[in-house]
Amino acid sequence: MLATAATGFGGMAASALFAEEAHAQTGGQGGRPLDHPAKAKAVIFLYMDGGPSQMDTFDPKPRLEKDHGKPLPLEVPATQFNNNGNILKSPWSFKKYGQSGIDISELFPEVAKCADELCVMRSMTSNFSEHTNANYFLHTGNGSQGRPSMGAWVTYGLGSAAKNLPGYVVINGGLIPNGGLDCFGSGFLPPTYQGSIFLPRPSAVADLNPLEKTEAEQKRKLNLLKRLDKSVLGGMGNSAAVDAAIQNYELAFRMQSAVPELTGMAGETEATKKLYGLDHPFAPARTFGFQCLMARRMVERGVRFVELTHPSCGHDRWDQHGNLKKGHEDNSRMVDTAIAGLLKDLKSRGMLDSTIVLWASEFGRTPMVQGGDGRDHNPFGFTVWAAGGGFKPGTIYGATDEFGYFAVENKMEMHDLHATMLHLLGFDHKKLTQRFGGRDMRLTDVFGNVIKELIV
Repeated sequence: MLATAATGFGGMAASALFAEEAHAQTGGQGGRPLDHPAKAKAVIFLYMDGGPSQMDTFDPKPRLEKDHGKPLPLEVPATQFNNNGNILKSPWSFKKYGQSGIDISELFPEVAKCADELCVMRSMTSNFSEHTNANYFLHTGNGSQGRPSMGAWVTYGLGSAAKNLPGYVVINGGLIPNGGLDCFGSGFLPPTYQGSIFLPRPSAVADLNPLEKTEAEQKRKLNLLKRLDKSVLGGMGNSAAVDAAIQNYELAFRMQSAVPELTGMAGETEATKKLYGLDHPFAPARTFGFQCLMARRMVERGVRFVELTHPSCGHDRWDQHGNLKKGHEDNSRMVDTAIAGLLKDLKSRGMLDSTIVLWASEFGRTPMVQGGDGRDHNPFGFTVWAAGGGFKPGTIYGATDEFGYFAVENKMEMHDLHATMLHLLGFDHKKLTQRFGGRDMRLTDVFGNVIKELIV
């Protein structure tokens, strides 16, 4: 009766409720069946917008110090602006940290204290040297606009364990990446899997507060919208867009109480707030600290994928074509305390083992100077790192040449990173697919290998 009455909506609601109950009883993660036991159940993506310089952060190159001011003795491809000078040494010193002895520059004194949690990949490559295409490639596995983001793929696979929040959230610190909102889109996946944009403040979601004076009045309006949408859906047959609209109305209603509780930081101690840098003297660091703390609270509440974008600190992201020293110092000062606080907090709560924390950008920088004090884009060998969620801690994987330009050992493709992350989340990247355009599409397209050396 439920399946046939009112065009089947009763049956749909009942099946959803029973599915949630079954997952709660079995510990399942919703979405699609896992291909193998998962080590991780959520991702926090710390997106370092613009391209931090690998030889100034996590990949020291003594040869740059030795040959500073000399021409680079390599044949190199054209760079983004082709305004390249001689070799530029790093303005910052490096030290080895932790029992693992990972080299980290003085730009990250707090993250350095977490060195033994990091899995540092020094041989990442990209197919693009321009921000927009490289951002699409990092986020979606394809350099073109319109493909589903990795956040959409993760929630498509895992579903959402959050009843009152979206499964995929982007906390917008103030700077949307080049490429715009399509970096967070659902592409050809159902629209319920696209990223929801939150702001790092108590009123995190625009227009969330109801205009109605009473809850009863609001419920009457929502019920009317449901009836209208169901009527349209009944005439159209299966429509993902209409179905998504119905679900979004219901989720928005539940979020009206969930979001203020989330962003109000109820229950957080002053020590925890200090750990994330909410008292930092640098205002952008306080903003990023609030973002990181929100991310932890979201994962606790069942959100599967949280991406953090950059606040503005007076520079064009990490994209220092000039003023490298001032730009990288301000950017690192903005994120260092909060990232270290996030890693320490997740570990102390027993959450790091099941949460992948990814620190990555669309590409790195060149070893030669651009203008007088900058570096150009370099997609041929750069560094990303991950912590938790089954990534092997205290590990360095891959290497670039002695100048830090090209990956020369254990070269990694972006698809390899995506494949490895999906593996840790319980999925075979070749099987997590959606039929579109006549073939089974996936995050890794027809590429990618799981890098077993990165996994515990």
